[in-house]
Amino acid sequence: MSINIGEKAIDQVIDEMIRVVKSSKNEIFNISEQARHEYDTLKTELEETKRLVITYIEEGDRLELNVRASRRRLAEVSKDFVRFTEEDIHQAYEETHWLQAQMTLYRDKEADLRKKRDDIERRLLNLYDTINKAEGITSKISVVEQYLEQDLYQVNEMIETAKEKQAFGLKIIEAQEEERRRLSREIHDGPAQMLANILLRSEIIERVLNEGSAQAAVNELQSVRKMIRSSLYEVRKIIYDLRPMALDDLGLIPTIRKYIANLIDFHQIDIDFVLIGEEKRLNDKYEVALFRLMQESVQNAIKHAKPTLIQVKLQIQKKSIIMIIKDNGKGFDINIKKENSFGLIGMKERVEMLSGEIDISSEPNAGTTVIIRVPDAAE
Repeated sequence: MSINIGEKAIDQVIDEMIRVVKSSKNEIFNISEQARHEYDTLKTELEETKRLVITYIEEGDRLELNVRASRRRLAEVSKDFVRFTEEDIHQAYEETHWLQAQMTLYRDKEADLRKKRDDIERRLLNLYDTINKAEGITSKISVVEQYLEQDLYQVNEMIETAKEKQAFGLKIIEAQEEERRRLSREIHDGPAQMLANILLRSEIIERVLNEGSAQAAVNELQSVRKMIRSSLYEVRKIIYDLRPMALDDLGLIPTIRKYIANLIDFHQIDIDFVLIGEEKRLNDKYEVALFRLMQESVQNAIKHAKPTLIQVKLQIQKKSIIMIIKDNGKGFDINIKKENSFGLIGMKERVEMLSGEIDISSEPNAGTTVIIRVPDAAE
């Protein structure tokens, strides 16, 4: 009874810590987005203010030239009482006075705009600093969140039996994958639909421009700009480690093929995938785990090993599944433990939770080979 209470307390502590960390990250993210929105608004206002400053400078200079000419005219008519009447002198004086007043008005407005411009520039610098700090804090919190959710090695040591440890780990992984599934659907139903709408709107703008209605085109562009900003906000909000939708719809093997094809396109690197055995669906938990293990191994190779070739082999046998990820990169000394090696620890935990085995062999300048064996889990 005391053991169950202790395990429940551990679960509650971890859940509360993760909840607080996620809540804090969301709050900071919102602060960052608000600051970014204000930054964009102020940047637009700054450009308009700069334009007005130039306009008032040019108009002030023009008025100053007119004032000088008017003063010369006033001096001329004031000296020659023979040629010019009192009415001419009065008119010249009024014109000079009016031009002087106009020039003073424009110079005052120019000074106000300069002050406004300088104030906006200061506010932009402060907002830029706020955005950078918020993004830096969010990044650090993400590391903490990742540590809490994935690196549960010390927590697992507190659980008494291997069965309890496996159930605990699978529960955490299921929660992670459920969150990834939810986020993936949000992107599909939100930003993706909005981008399709933006494409349609762009066709409308083209049609309106061809018809010669510039104002209607401007109105459509303003609407499209709002949609793009909204879509950008949604993408920034949910683009965290998403679960591939193909994993649910098509299964492990097609998802691996698609993932590798995308990596080849993006990184311009040779990656070979070989399937040995029957192509079939596996238990959902095993498909998720095997995909994440392959993903982590390939990403580690690309990031750290600098290989020219990566080979991924999946062998589906009657009683077991074997996955091999091999690269010809620079390798490493497996006897030297690196700090913050959460990825490798997480991989070992995943395999252990599936009652499987993982073997990692590597030598400096001799590449790395990861071999994963788990029991067959066909549906």
